[in-house]
Amino acid sequence: MAGKRAARLSSSKITPSQPKTGKTTRRGRNTSRSDDGVVKIGEDDILVSEAEAPSTKRRKVSNARASRDNAVLSSLFAAGPITASGSEPCVPSTGRRHSLSYHKPLFLCEDRGYEHRRSLLSWFDSVSAARAMPWRKAWIDASPALHRDHDRLREQLERRAYEVWISEIMLQQTRVAVVVDYWRRWMDRWPTIRHLAAADAEDVLAAWRGLGYYSRATRIHEAAKMVVQDGTMKGLLPSAAADLEAKVPGVGRYTAGAISAIVFGRAAPMVDGNVLRVLSRQLGIYANVKTDKKVIDAIWAAAAALVEAVSQDRENGEDPESSVSNRPGRWGQALMELGSTICTPRPSCALCPVTASCRVYGEAKAIMSQPAKTDPVADIEDACPICEPFEEDVDQDPELEALREEKTIANAQPDQRREKSKQMTLAAFAFTGTPPAKRPLGKDNAAGRQAEARQEAISNYARRFPIKTAKKPVRVEEDIVCAIQRHDGSYLIHRRPEKGLLAGLWEFPSKSVSETAKCSQRQRTEMAKVHVAGILGRKATGMKFQHVGELGSVPWLFSHLKLTMHVHMFRLVGEGDLDCEGTLAGRPARWTSDVERESMGTGMRKCWDLVKAAGHGP
Repeated sequence: MAGKRAARLSSSKITPSQPKTGKTTRRGRNTSRSDDGVVKIGEDDILVSEAEAPSTKRRKVSNARASRDNAVLSSLFAAGPITASGSEPCVPSTGRRHSLSYHKPLFLCEDRGYEHRRSLLSWFDSVSAARAMPWRKAWIDASPALHRDHDRLREQLERRAYEVWISEIMLQQTRVAVVVDYWRRWMDRWPTIRHLAAADAEDVLAAWRGLGYYSRATRIHEAAKMVVQDGTMKGLLPSAAADLEAKVPGVGRYTAGAISAIVFGRAAPMVDGNVLRVLSRQLGIYANVKTDKKVIDAIWAAAAALVEAVSQDRENGEDPESSVSNRPGRWGQALMELGSTICTPRPSCALCPVTASCRVYGEAKAIMSQPAKTDPVADIEDACPICEPFEEDVDQDPELEALREEKTIANAQPDQRREKSKQMTLAAFAFTGTPPAKRPLGKDNAAGRQAEARQEAISNYARRFPIKTAKKPVRVEEDIVCAIQRHDGSYLIHRRPEKGLLAGLWEFPSKSVSETAKCSQRQRTEMAKVHVAGILGRKATGMKFQHVGELGSVPWLFSHLKLTMHVHMFRLVGEGDLDCEGTLAGRPARWTSDVERESMGTGMRKCWDLVKAAGHGP
């Protein structure tokens, strides 16, 4: 029965209607998230025309139903009353049976929506300074009545937009604690976008050293030069998110929204990985928020409706006619702060300021009053086209059983509680991790354990949202790194390709070892000699080389790659020279007498540390 239900639910999924012209279908989807939080299509996501696509039988969907779903989608995120069915939480014991309208945000409900929104903003105002992020500053109200010196105002906005832009790019794929010092050093060196535009490309890469994803630094530098030279922008980033995304290289949907909302006070949504998780729980969406495009689009649409509602709220003393304020920026940052500190992959629901508006929290509370039931077959007409079928074994989850048992104990007669409380305590141990022998007895302590167990079980239920995706296994590779020293003490380096891993950085000549089998030190030595001989064969005049030895190995872990670099030292001998002031294997190459100052990745710099430790440095 459960299998039939899953099949029927999955067959009820709808997809957005395709345009009538230029139809294509996608095959072999392999999606990934860019630095800017935007889902990108992998190289194996092949576009084929419908004429070339394999002819498969498609399930017919009535025009009436398609029209109904489109109408629901268009009105789903509009402010207004919540229907009776949409206000009640769905629970696993009913298969989480619900329609699409269930995902209407309680933040937008007519009676308490403003209260819910105020709760999140008030919480953010109370914690915004706790993590000491130097790029969080007071909003600049650009109302003409407040500023007589328009040149000064432009200068302030120009600098503020630049500061937020740099912080948002640095924060992509990097922890806040790491970014703070980098951001401060960056601003000390290039305090305005004009200073950055005039900077040397090598200096920019060197300043980025250690942050990873080095193509971000290159894009920032190129974009800064373009913004300063543009006859319209003249150094000031656009205020509209659409213009930012369209005109500034490297700025995607998320970064554009962040700059527009935080700096210029516009109602622009900001959706990063944290916000995807927060809103999936607030809306009760059980789906893959990383790769499912229709789910991502739905959450972005919800975020846009929410920030629009926030922008229209009015606080005491505000101009009712103003279309901009500090609320959109505070709202977007509040969602991100909530996702990074409380609504994490392992949430702390007891500390959350907006549980009253959270669908998933409401579901967990409802479970306590719901006995376990056989999962019924859901009607296709009532199935949500966004959510995936809930896990079949959820009703047997011990954490949910503990929730129901806690409710039973609370409602039991006094003479029955003592016997049942023993079972509750044992159930609670499964997810509190405290040994029974260390738990003191007593009425007050029992109530505390009960509350602790309830909150822990609610948090564990929330962890199910959104659907977890299996991580790809980390690829394992080995490289041979050849440090080639000339008679004057300088070293040969060449630049990495402009795209891909460590794009545009300098490195010692390297060669990948076959992934199929591990090589012995002797085999690696032979490979290193062959690699250097190949370099000499193309460029050397009367030169020979001496292999000093393998100096050691440097393990280095990327997010998708575990790399081991085996460092081999070589010296050139003879009366000739190696002409590498140009290209080497089609890539820029040159000799350097100051390796310390070169723009190298952290892993390659550790290889240089081995060279210095062996006494071959300056």
